[in-house]
Amino acid sequence: GFFCLFSGVCGDEFSVLRSPQSVIFRDGSWPIPGERIPDVAALSMGFSVEDDLSWPGLAVGDLFHRPRATVLVTVKGVEKLALPVKGISYPIENAVPFSLDSVANAIHTLFSEETPVVLQLAPSEERVYMVGKANSVFEDLSVTLRQLRNRLFQENSILSSLPLNSLSRNSEVDLLFLSELQVLHDIASLLSRHKHLAKDHSPDLYSLELAGLEEVGKRYGEDSQQFKDASQILADSLQKFADEMFNLYSGNAVVEVVAVKAFNSPLTRKTRSILQSSQSETENPYNLAYPYNYNYSVIFNIILWMMIGLALAVIVISYNLWNMDPGYDSIIYRMTNQKIRMD
Repeated sequence: GFFCLFSGVCGDEFSVLRSPQSVIFRDGSWPIPGERIPDVAALSMGFSVEDDLSWPGLAVGDLFHRPRATVLVTVKGVEKLALPVKGISYPIENAVPFSLDSVANAIHTLFSEETPVVLQLAPSEERVYMVGKANSVFEDLSVTLRQLRNRLFQENSILSSLPLNSLSRNSEVDLLFLSELQVLHDIASLLSRHKHLAKDHSPDLYSLELAGLEEVGKRYGEDSQQFKDASQILADSLQKFADEMFNLYSGNAVVEVVAVKAFNSPLTRKTRSILQSSQSETENPYNLAYPYNYNYSVIFNIILWMMIGLALAVIVISYNLWNMDPGYDSIIYRMTNQKIRMD
């Protein structure tokens, strides 16, 4: 369940709704730094990260069976959601904006010849990024605000099945919130038509950002019945979405939710942060060495095992030469003996 033990303050939370047996999240109230959430996603998928993560919540797990998908949903405007008991939650320390671009890049680099599904989506900002097979699977997905609104009023939308309670289908804010739930539903239903993609060997990534609940809170106030109803509907929809995605990937997917009241600082673009880091490298007064990059362990292993193999080869060859019978094993001695006899 959800707990608020850290510093006695109930703040933003990182929750793991579903995960396979090969990925071990330990139960405890260890705070996770907000900027390291992408690293947790990368490590749980079996990718290396540039800086070691000394966070005890994620154990090593089974290195030979990595999850086929990671689904991360970020919910803005709420510190916690009343999610069911079976998930594990951790408090977030320093909730800064993050993106899973680094994880997407790792997937593209390592599985470039295959066709992984990568979908990054923020419906309220009309921000969408689809790569690989995602383009063909999710080509019918509503991504613009106009498409989202139209989708809600189609026959098979969630409006017909969802108990709206105090929410209204005439309010723009309520419709934005509901359209994000429609996106969750559509992602699972579209993927269920392309089940073979959930069975291939390349890992898939889904990163979704939902801001509808935040808008409901701003419009009606956080003590309003609308906000309470929307929070409960969202919690139920997220758990249903988590179960559907988990089942589509045959129990081999990690589904996580980040609930953030408000981010501490605006998201700085990646290009800018790269420029900043290059400037700081040139102005390095202490002449410090560069940190190891993520290829270090790979190169170390190649060289280590090559050296061990060569050392073993030298030992075996030396042993055989030392114990060789000159008269029996060597053609040189054999030829010399015959020549002496002939003379």
